[in-house]
Amino acid sequence: MSSSAPAPREDIFPTFFLSGFECSTFDWGTRGRRDMAAELQHYTHADEDYAMLKDLGIAVAREGIPWPLVDRGDGALDFSCIDPFLGAQRRHGILPIWDLCHYGYPDDLDPYSEAFVTRFEAYARTAASYVAERAHHRPLCFTPVNEPTYWGYMGGEWGWCAPFGKSAEERRRFTVALARADIAACKAIRSDHPDARFVHIDPLIWVVPPRDRPDLAEEARRESYEDAYIAWDIISGLKHPEYGGSLELIDILGFNNYSFGQLEYAGPATPHRPLEPGDKRIRPVADLIEEAWSRYRRPCIVAETSGLHGGRPEWLDDITSEGLAAINRGVDLHGICLFPAVDMTDWHNGEWLHMGIADVEELPSGTLMRKPFLPYVQALHRWQQRLRRVTTLDEDPYDKPIGMDEIREAARRLDPVTDAEWH
Repeated sequence: MSSSAPAPREDIFPTFFLSGFECSTFDWGTRGRRDMAAELQHYTHADEDYAMLKDLGIAVAREGIPWPLVDRGDGALDFSCIDPFLGAQRRHGILPIWDLCHYGYPDDLDPYSEAFVTRFEAYARTAASYVAERAHHRPLCFTPVNEPTYWGYMGGEWGWCAPFGKSAEERRRFTVALARADIAACKAIRSDHPDARFVHIDPLIWVVPPRDRPDLAEEARRESYEDAYIAWDIISGLKHPEYGGSLELIDILGFNNYSFGQLEYAGPATPHRPLEPGDKRIRPVADLIEEAWSRYRRPCIVAETSGLHGGRPEWLDDITSEGLAAINRGVDLHGICLFPAVDMTDWHNGEWLHMGIADVEELPSGTLMRKPFLPYVQALHRWQQRLRRVTTLDEDPYDKPIGMDEIREAARRLDPVTDAEWH
């Protein structure tokens, strides 16, 4: 692909760096229903959490509406739990991308039933109207179903969370159900809010066969180039057009990228093994971004990314360089989301992962005090300055979206080299 500058494209977000908050509400194994925003004390710390983003020069945040907690099965929907988020967003000038379904659905719903699609459609329409009436700025932005392909694995093949499937067949069936619900929600929202934007999010993955099992190369290839794209292919209308998907509906693509996204194939119904640093089979992330974008050619963002512990600043250096290199190849990349803003726990063992912009410290009172990780913050500010972006928000960060021509010019000026060596 040519490295010359692409033609001017639309501008979408007010800042190039985004962030977000862990908001999973899955039914998790023996733990039952979980609300990760509550476990993080995000409801009570919403003002502090959003004020931190303003001080960091980040004007866009992924935020969740907890469907299984809002919809309790009696036909009524209670959105009052997100009022603290709406107030904090208004006070601090942060534009939300609302996750309408982040790994959780109501207890009384069968995800393989038609009722799953119709009830999610009705909930999504009502949720969009609720936030539209209280939003401080447009565009309204939604992720209808977060990571439907990855959730397909978690809930359909690995049995981590509901619906606790244990086969590739059930995984594909569950993913199709999620994609159908996503399409119905998009159409319902657009009918009421024609200017609404959708960010459809799944991980970037690369799967390779074990070195001593070249006979598994086809299985690894299928995971990388077919199964990784099931939901996007349906939502975009490239597959199963009878469900009503289209490229216009998929709108904006969100690529999640973590170190464990490059894997060695371990067989069916088994989570694959992440490749170790230095493994020669690791590919530059710019390659993965370009491949995924080229399939649909829609605007995109890196929707989640972070290193761990002390490696967070170096990870930010790596991912920003890879993103700019992808821009130089013509990819229409509009931002990088540093996720999470505040640390999160390992879903399996409950230990803090130390991957947020801010870590947490539990006080004797049980309060989780936020502690920004200074080296990470300093790395963010260095990149904001190199890209000639603000390092803190003014009173009106929405006077205009960032000019993508400015980001493309910075990418050409900095001219980063892609690198498969990750810190």
